[in-house]
Amino acid sequence: MRKILIVGAGQSGLQLALTLRQHDYDVTVMSARTPDEIRAARVMSTQCMFDDALTIERKHGVNLWDDVAPAITHQGFSLAGPDGDRALNWAGEWPGPAQSVDQRVKMARWLELFEEWGGKVIIHGVTTADLNTLAGMYDLTIVAAGKGELVELFDRDDSRSVHTRPQRALSVAYLHGVRPRPELPGSVYVWMNIIPGIGENINIPGYTLSGSCDILYMSGIPGGPFDAFSDRPDPYEQVRRHLELLKQYIPWEYERFKDAELTDPKGTLTGGYPPVVRKPVGELPSGNIVLGMADVVVANDPVTGQGSNNAARCAEVYLDGILGRADQPFDADWMRQTFERYWEHARHVTRFTNMMLEPPPEHVQMILGAAQTNQVVADRFANGVNNPSDLSDWFFEPEDAAAYLQRVTPGD
Repeated sequence: MRKILIVGAGQSGLQLALTLRQHDYDVTVMSARTPDEIRAARVMSTQCMFDDALTIERKHGVNLWDDVAPAITHQGFSLAGPDGDRALNWAGEWPGPAQSVDQRVKMARWLELFEEWGGKVIIHGVTTADLNTLAGMYDLTIVAAGKGELVELFDRDDSRSVHTRPQRALSVAYLHGVRPRPELPGSVYVWMNIIPGIGENINIPGYTLSGSCDILYMSGIPGGPFDAFSDRPDPYEQVRRHLELLKQYIPWEYERFKDAELTDPKGTLTGGYPPVVRKPVGELPSGNIVLGMADVVVANDPVTGQGSNNAARCAEVYLDGILGRADQPFDADWMRQTFERYWEHARHVTRFTNMMLEPPPEHVQMILGAAQTNQVVADRFANGVNNPSDLSDWFFEPEDAAAYLQRVTPGD
């Protein structure tokens, strides 16, 4: 039986570990924390898994929260105008519901499930020196931990990386007591608010340790008003500042959030990182090679909500690649080829995300404006969030956008 080591217990690493166990592979996962420690820790991220990614989980029977997580049906979009109101305000329907499950809930349970399925778990933070020894003991070693020194094993791919510094200052709070959206009673929507020249606010219905919640996400252009958390305030002060920013810049959201309370004292997060694409093969001092996965090799800004979705797709591509390898060695050529199959999807995500970080070009403004009155366009944009490869022939280039809008615009 082939032995595989996965370093990291996030969406990609645990999904791959679980699905490999379903095929009786000898799999070891190294996690820095136990399940109980994960549950007791600070929130790790925002996340919203869209229908295509959830379909992968359901295919493998690891979708454990369908009966408790809010079923999110639409992607909403608002553009703040100069008068403090909304210049644009519309919503597109996704092809199937999305959901957001706090990774403290999900990864803790998946780690337990992996052990129940016969997987081996080692609780230990891993350094490059550790991996230098360990990698030689396995047929394949995969690095799925997107932070820490192990990431430095993978060289930046300059041909695919646009940015060298963080494009946004990020701040997150998990909250109870958020009021429903008054114009859409009974709806369960993710909503993106764009404030030109300042940043974004994205609000996500979710599920956390204490049940249903709302995730408030602020994404600030560095040096601007939303870049207000570099001093890492305590959680309650962070929420207070969130509310001040909503009241000043996004008053329609402030009315919903003004009486909300933290889900728990560790329900906040701040930070930021430079978006980057890295080469997938890392070489250790021993000469052993390791394969990078998901955020390790393609780390996009969270503004388009693609992180956990990318991770799920990457795990599925790597699973297929491993199963198709039979008894052949997991050499560097195979690693690069496997990553390239993942990149076929991830390249669209990277292009979409980088575009949404910049002031929208004229043709994108036309698309967003058309969605205000044309539900076909609104739904197509929403599906592009679900599956960014669907954007390739109508969203990125001005000529494609003009031709698409002409096709879907009703005649006189």
